[in-house]
Amino acid sequence: MADPILQVRDLHTHFFADEGVVRAVDGVSFDLFPGRTLGIVGESGCGKSVTARSILRIVERPGRIVSGEILLRRQTGAVVDVARLPVDGPEVRAIRGGDIGLVFQEPMSALSAFHTIGNQLIEAVRLHARLNRKRARERAIELLAMAGIPRPADRIDAYSFELSGGLRQRVMIALALAGEPRVLIADEPTTALDVTTQAQILTLMRRLQQQRDLAVILITHDMGVIAEMADDVVVMYLGKEVEKGPVDAIFHAPRHPYTRSLLRSIPSVLARPRSRLATLSGSIPHPFARPGGCPFHPRCPDKLTGLCDTTVPAEVVIGEDHATACHLYTTQDAKVPA
Repeated sequence: MADPILQVRDLHTHFFADEGVVRAVDGVSFDLFPGRTLGIVGESGCGKSVTARSILRIVERPGRIVSGEILLRRQTGAVVDVARLPVDGPEVRAIRGGDIGLVFQEPMSALSAFHTIGNQLIEAVRLHARLNRKRARERAIELLAMAGIPRPADRIDAYSFELSGGLRQRVMIALALAGEPRVLIADEPTTALDVTTQAQILTLMRRLQQQRDLAVILITHDMGVIAEMADDVVVMYLGKEVEKGPVDAIFHAPRHPYTRSLLRSIPSVLARPRSRLATLSGSIPHPFARPGGCPFHPRCPDKLTGLCDTTVPAEVVIGEDHATACHLYTTQDAKVPA
């Protein structure tokens, strides 16, 4: 396997509010390889999007990266720690869009309603390439066509509110690829889209990845999308990674109780008619009232009283490239669930 293009090491991103400190990302590490898709999965509020924004250094105040490394192998071959660069410096601005593209979660919010999609694309193209406006417009039309938008020469002068949700998402993908990045971060790219459009967007992303040898970070709460798209998976809960490994290991041999609960909640065609879906009891704790010990222990069906509620579990290697942070695998006399 080639060297990783992106390495995140023990990343911590906190928000400092008057009421207290929110540890939105509280120790996340992973490697991203060219041509592969890393899926980051978890419930809303687990820190997935803040992880993506940390990589691009676009975390809004009062949030900031407090520790950790974000090692990016740039096109020149040099490795830089993005977490140490000045947030408004020229190198970070070149990385955003140039080395790493981002597909935002809400296209309607990310796209300007006061400018045509063509003006927004042309601006993105000229930001990373020395082209005059005519050539940049031609390149923008090429990007729209590449993203599967019909009649791109006509649609380039449309406004975002004139397009359907699926077309807006395709425009977002075209914008993300305007600077020809080698890393693409897609934050919930199929949210609020119908099933048919979701399949089209995922097929488009897979095709573009194969054509450009893109390294993709796919952020979602949909385990079905993860199963279809991801090569490797990071499962996050309350800002921490609780399990990570190859997608086959995560789906066929999940180790952490949270991962197993997420998988049990997926509807199955083999389920009995009118049977209730399995649910995960409770909800994510309030960010100012984090539980002690393992963050998942208040909702965990397999918790070890006296241990899980007092001690943060260390990460344990289960198999090749498969690891989990759970006391069930650090206590010899604990029975490991099948």
